[in-house]
Amino acid sequence: MTPKLNPEGGGHYFIDRDGKAFRHILNFLRLGRLDLPLGYGETALLRAEADFYQIRPLLDALRELEASRGTPAHTAALLHADVDSSPRLVHFSARRGPHHYELSSVQVDTFRANLFCTDPECLGALRARFGVTNEDRAEGGPHFRLEWAPRPAELPEVEYRRLGLQPLWTGAPGEPREVVGTPSFLEEVLRVALEHGFRLDSVFPDPEDLLNSRSLRFVRH
Repeated sequence: MTPKLNPEGGGHYFIDRDGKAFRHILNFLRLGRLDLPLGYGETALLRAEADFYQIRPLLDALRELEASRGTPAHTAALLHADVDSSPRLVHFSARRGPHHYELSSVQVDTFRANLFCTDPECLGALRARFGVTNEDRAEGGPHFRLEWAPRPAELPEVEYRRLGLQPLWTGAPGEPREVVGTPSFLEEVLRVALEHGFRLDSVFPDPEDLLNSRSLRFVRH
């Protein structure tokens, strides 16, 4: 949250309400307690904002929360994220007039991702980040899969639904963001991994192009 401090009359200052952490900071100041969503993965950002604005009670509450979660940063764990995409040419009829239909085509990119993590808390945070519930997981164990296809602007909504395609959303309730491709997906994975004390161990195929890679491996010692 970029601070934007603007003086009001009387020399008082207010904080511009932008950024992901503001809602939780405001709720804490209103209610006097820290009430975060299950699997919330932005505590590092929240702690940084609380430290910047010197909100000591919030810093204390975050320390208590982290203590109650134990010390996952000292527990060895592995996180692996693979993502692949495949283009598909979709043909559909577009209505151009009362009795005029025109055959059109558009490319739809389908993304498939596999996430594996030996830390249950981090895995839960990833599932929450991408809106995956326990009932959605077909397989058990420390992994889950995602498949999504952003709708091109040229493809009518009715054709998109008819094809059985669906988007992927992330972000807190009320602040959804669509995951439109590999870079935005891997950016969310990276955020959660760093929040839970992982470090990047390998990037495939090009270590110099992190967010356009196909595979990321994180470790925590």
